[in-house]
Amino acid sequence: MSDLATRFKTAQDEVVNLNDAPDVQTKLKLYALYKQGSEGDVSGERPSAIQFVAQAKYDAWAKLAGMSNQDAMQGYIALVEELKANDE
Repeated sequence: MSDLATRFKTAQDEVVNLNDAPDVQTKLKLYALYKQGSEGDVSGERPSAIQFVAQAKYDAWAKLAGMSNQDAMQGYIALVEELKANDE
C-alpha cells in the first residue's frame, strides 16, 4: 500500500474518533472526497428530489468530477487534519 493510501486509511479511522461531529456541509465534503478518492467520478443517475440526503451526497460528489484520486485523498487527509486540530 502506498504512503498516500496508508494516510488516507488512517484519516478514515481518525475521523470517526472526533469528539465533535462535523457540520452537515463538512460531512458532505468528507463524503465526496472519500468517494472520489476511493472510486473516482460519480456514476449512475442522480437520486430523485424526495431522496434529499442521497441527492445531496450525489451532488457533492459530482462537483469533484475530474479530480484525481490522489488529489481527493490528499484533500480528505487535509480536511481530517483540520478537523482534528479544531477538535482539541
